Amino acid sequence: MFDTLKKWDRELFIFLNNLGSDSFDRFWVIVTQIETWTFLFVTFFLLIFKYYKRRKAFYIALFTLLTFGISYFLKYSIKIYVQRLRPNNTPDLVEFIRVLDTPMDFSFYSGHASVSFAITTFLVFSLRKFSRWMYLLFIWPILFSFSRIYVGVHFPSDIIVGFFVGVIIAFGMHYLQKTLIK
Repeated sequence: MFDTLKKWDRELFIFLNNLGSDSFDRFWVIVTQIETWTFLFVTFFLLIFKYYKRRKAFYIALFTLLTFGISYFLKYSIKIYVQRLRPNNTPDLVEFIRVLDTPMDFSFYSGHASVSFAITTFLVFSLRKFSRWMYLLFIWPILFSFSRIYVGVHFPSDIIVGFFVGVIIAFGMHYLQKTLIK
């Protein structure tokens, strides 16, 4: 069964990766870079301080940073333990895929997916009572995560697991924040 899942993962990756075209490459290369999203991070913190009083805003900002730190550390630890090669570093795949980025570290699971979904989910939980439009923030991690398949550095399973890990971390941190900070 594991071999079948691995095969589907590989085939889905090849299919999604090959949907790309030269005319969209620049867009997805920009989307996949963390620096591109700096304005969004600043906006997140401005929204926190806009909607909450200073003390509460400080704690939510602190928990946002803790959410980032936990999700980043966990993905780093798991990558070292699992040591799954990225698609761009898998010799029997390279001839079938489009590679636009060449990181050399390991693939499983996607830090881009886990960290972006953890932060976004935590902030949506914290800010949703102020605007129903907060759910639009999920556009960021969806684009950010898909870009990793497009540029040839993550399998779909890396993204899916990253998504679930990020959301679980966000739920836990939101619960902890609600319990500790009244």
